Amino acid sequence: MDGGSGLNILYANTLELLEIDQSMLRGNVAPFHGIVPGKRTQPLGCIDLPVCFGTPSNYCKEVLTFEVVGFGGTNHAILGWPCYAKFMAVPNYTYLKLKMPSPSGIITIESTYEHAYDCDIECIEYTEALAEAEILIANLDQFSGEVPDSKRRAGTFEPTEAIKLVPVNPACPNDRVLRISATLNIK
Repeated sequence: MDGGSGLNILYANTLELLEIDQSMLRGNVAPFHGIVPGKRTQPLGCIDLPVCFGTPSNYCKEVLTFEVVGFGGTNHAILGWPCYAKFMAVPNYTYLKLKMPSPSGIITIESTYEHAYDCDIECIEYTEALAEAEILIANLDQFSGEVPDSKRRAGTFEPTEAIKLVPVNPACPNDRVLRISATLNIK
């Protein structure tokens, strides 16, 4: 549950787990920010899905619109304030409870502090891994321009500056020659 999110978000791999084909998505969705820190996200599309909270004897069911994103996450979905509004749910982050009315009474959904902590750690590690991957990709892009010439063989000597050809035997200029730097000083 994310009361700060203005969207309900579903990950593409969750859509696959639900055995829903991506052809069911509606297009024309606007990009948004905030799921991956500092990055803009372009959703694959949106889809309306029924969501149910409670038990068979006391439940509440509504249809929610989800933005489907094409990258993985640590959750299956993120339920934002549109979900809370539709279910008339009230989150209490201190006690890790979500309460909502139903025809048979109040539905309470709760979690443990250990589970919440584990989720936070997993999200932080995932975000750090994404940031490290971006740095590696940037470094690879930078070094890709520095790839050595494939025609050059290891162990061959190729000068990096201008050279002069000097005959070993000045009497026979077509004989063997030495290659020396053209920029050597006389001293």
